Amino acid sequence: MAKTETESLEAILAKLPKADQAEAHRILYGVLPKTLEIPAKTAARAKDGGFDVAAYGFGSTPEQKRAPRITRIGVIQNAVVKPTDAPVQEQYDAIADRIETMVHAAGELGVNILCLQEAWTMPFAFCTREKTPWVEFAEPIDGPSTQRLAVLARKYNMVIVSSILERDDAHGETLHNTAVVIGNHGNIIGSHRKNHIPRVGDFNESTYYMEGNTGHPVFATQFGKVAINICYGRHHPLNWFMFGMNGAEIVFNPSATVGALSEPLWPIEARCAAIANSYFVAGINRIGTETFPNAFTSGDGKPAHKDFGHFYGSSYVATPDGSRTPGLSRIRDGLLVTEVDLNQCRQVRDKWGLQMTGRHELYAEALTNLVKPDFQPQVIKDTHLE
Repeated sequence: MAKTETESLEAILAKLPKADQAEAHRILYGVLPKTLEIPAKTAARAKDGGFDVAAYGFGSTPEQKRAPRITRIGVIQNAVVKPTDAPVQEQYDAIADRIETMVHAAGELGVNILCLQEAWTMPFAFCTREKTPWVEFAEPIDGPSTQRLAVLARKYNMVIVSSILERDDAHGETLHNTAVVIGNHGNIIGSHRKNHIPRVGDFNESTYYMEGNTGHPVFATQFGKVAINICYGRHHPLNWFMFGMNGAEIVFNPSATVGALSEPLWPIEARCAAIANSYFVAGINRIGTETFPNAFTSGDGKPAHKDFGHFYGSSYVATPDGSRTPGLSRIRDGLLVTEVDLNQCRQVRDKWGLQMTGRHELYAEALTNLVKPDFQPQVIKDTHLE
């Protein structure tokens, strides 16, 4: 951890006079959520484990014909534990042990649906362009990570979304960046592969895995309809839209992104998606600086270097009305729990009418034309320019 890294935006806001803090939060974040009690047992577990835990709840509007649909959303952000030159199995075991401790804390807090960060089982080695040893972290959908988490899912009656580097043994051992949805009975509900692969800065991910071929699935769980927009997909508005079109109520965005590249975008994109699609969004970003044995270069002209930069954490949950929780730390592991009422999705749709007033027939026609070889943009020129 670099000494110059800021703790969090919230830590900066806390320096304001008390009278100004709530107003600053309202302007920046919307409705202020209530703080939920954290049991002493869980607080002690977090202290002993060296990770933060925060819990919030958003109020809901009572309805006459529908009972509240209260769901607790959990997200975990974490740094790697072992150096990246340690044996692969040692690296994996250390991360998995740490995650298990944090999942126990989530279970104690009554989390219904928990999501881990992108490629949580390994360092984010997709900058190096080196295939070995990083591809050795790949595993099938029903591999050791899923089996280990399935035990915890059953124990806590919790749906767990686990983002892994998948090896598809049935199709030539092709690699994918994949989120596995583990049901609260320990079953595999399904999986989704990352649709959009970045080719920006040090993110050389197309070296390792292919674009996904699973569409935009929504997983109907006991606790709500869930979708996963993996990392770079958050920069694509239509990716968010398609999950909403298929009925998502909660969309998780497991990510690995660094401050120099994207931090000004981070507080905005999940909230924009929540507003535009009238669903809840949980943005999860890893933390720390991961240093690799060999230097690598990228297309930005910088000298060869051995790390991506600082993964800035700051995981948060956004609501359909555009409000959001405070973020987790920029420098420490953390568990964020957010209690919501899924009825708010329809309430916001009724209020703003965004889905009802969308001109989908116009968009469909334009998009159909866009992919044709003879497409011409709809531009009307001022004749005085000719």
